[in-house]
Amino acid sequence: MEKVPQKYLEKVSQLFMPLGKGEKQQFLPGGPTELANLYYEADKEKRQLRIKLGIDPTSTDLHLGHTVCLYLLRRFQEHGHKVVLIIGGFTAMVGDPSGRNEARPPLTKEEVANNSKTYLEQVKKILSTEKKLFEVVNNYDWLSKLDLKNVLELAHLVTVNQLIGKEAFGNRIDSKEPLYLHEMLYPILQGYDSVQVKADIEIGGIDQTFNVLFGRHVQKHFKQKPQLVILNPLLIGLDGKKKMSKTFNNYISLTDPPNEIFGKAMSIPDDLILSYMNLTDTQVEEMHSFSKQLQDGVNPRDIKLELAFRLVQQLHNLSEAEKAKKNFITQFQKNDIPDDIELYCLQEPMKIIDVMHQANLVPSKSEAKRLIDGGGVKLNSVKISDPNYVIEEKHKGVVLQIGKRKFVRIN
Repeated sequence: MEKVPQKYLEKVSQLFMPLGKGEKQQFLPGGPTELANLYYEADKEKRQLRIKLGIDPTSTDLHLGHTVCLYLLRRFQEHGHKVVLIIGGFTAMVGDPSGRNEARPPLTKEEVANNSKTYLEQVKKILSTEKKLFEVVNNYDWLSKLDLKNVLELAHLVTVNQLIGKEAFGNRIDSKEPLYLHEMLYPILQGYDSVQVKADIEIGGIDQTFNVLFGRHVQKHFKQKPQLVILNPLLIGLDGKKKMSKTFNNYISLTDPPNEIFGKAMSIPDDLILSYMNLTDTQVEEMHSFSKQLQDGVNPRDIKLELAFRLVQQLHNLSEAEKAKKNFITQFQKNDIPDDIELYCLQEPMKIIDVMHQANLVPSKSEAKRLIDGGGVKLNSVKISDPNYVIEEKHKGVVLQIGKRKFVRIN
């Protein structure tokens, strides 16, 4: 292989951000040098690289976890290359089994179409949608046209042994949970997407390793050069434990109102501050400064205020960020409400006494009722007098306060 000029190695090094907690992207195969060589070859051929990202519209909102990949894609755009966003109109009906211990609920074509209506508006918060740098397609357009002969041809490219070796499938079998045949077809369909868009690079989360590597195999079968794979660490959610996901109710949506984004950002564990700060336009020098401040013992709250401000500015605008910061300081700090409040993940509408009990704020529902009757329970500093008051979706981001020292934020 011809030696890659140094300038391409330097260019590639600019693409990747420190992700906090020592996390790094993975390149398969060949590492960053392989990507630098891809840049070099594209320059010689005077063509853009095509960088693929697929998103299944399983819900109406994208969340901050998606922006880990979106920010990397934007850096490719800044180098003049084209992002190919695949809306998984067909694969969303199948359901990606990666990282799941049970099958996804089936979605109809209509549900998927409704979910994806605002996706383009949401990705525009991060990516350029200029035609020369961005292309959006829907895999329903080609996957829905495959007949049984086509599907069997693709199925011939993988063995059941290989599929069972995929962690999500193996775990399902070991735990005796149902594993459906249609789920096992998912990696094949995702791989065929790479053929259709002629991907040079595919970006995904680390839980997508099997699927994106299988795309290389499918491309080889169709006489295409196999894509380079870049895998990102998964963003840990607001609870500090599991990956960010709507399933775990530990997410910041790209469509959340400014005050809600600000409040949620202030609730994250301290060790996630730098990981989340990378999902803003913060420059490398500033990142080093924030890291040093935290190491030197500065109050993490001060850095979180800056993080929350930047997230709102990124997802809305400067004016909304200023308002959200002012509201937060007025509402919480001036009322002696701490900003490092634990989250209570609300799964469904629930009476306030049940929330208080389940969140371990009170030992019993009768104690919860007694506190409410005594005026000791507040939602965002407003006293609640009805023990049957229902906490629901609209209360997400709101602080539930019991007495002077017990707090949870509804999420």
